[in-house]
Amino acid sequence: MIEQFKPIISGNGLRIGIVQARFNEEVCEGLYQACINELLAQGVLEDDILYITVPGALEVPLALQMLAQTEEFDALIALGAVIRGETYHFELVSNESGAGITKVGLDFNMPIANAILTTENDEQAIERMATKGSEAARVAIEMACLYEGLDAFMGGNAVNADDAANI
Repeated sequence: MIEQFKPIISGNGLRIGIVQARFNEEVCEGLYQACINELLAQGVLEDDILYITVPGALEVPLALQMLAQTEEFDALIALGAVIRGETYHFELVSNESGAGITKVGLDFNMPIANAILTTENDEQAIERMATKGSEAARVAIEMACLYEGLDAFMGGNAVNADDAANI
């Protein structure tokens, strides 16, 4: 029989860092409110949440990296909105911010929920902001619990960031 590992998913005791882009402010604020509401509903305490803002989606990975370096967080959340315009800039910002977020997560062995919306227009972004904000909170909690639970299951032998650099 195949053994399946299922962590207990709870926000209790988790420390979460949120980095939010300010560009497309109305959408980003909606993402943030939905995210915070879900974190609190899942048991994360207000005192265990650090929230910072940066100018735009391209600045999010650097801020996430700064938080990850502290080793004080169980998971991080990226919030932002990139809405297609008339130039290639949409593709650049979407691709580079996504790649940067993924790189930080892998480099620091840190769960990061990426809720930087990439939409065709304002209407799509507004329609998705509440769902994606709350999903980001649930993803961050689940991945933090998975990492913590799997590490305990493996006797504290899950790969840490220092070991990951040598793989």
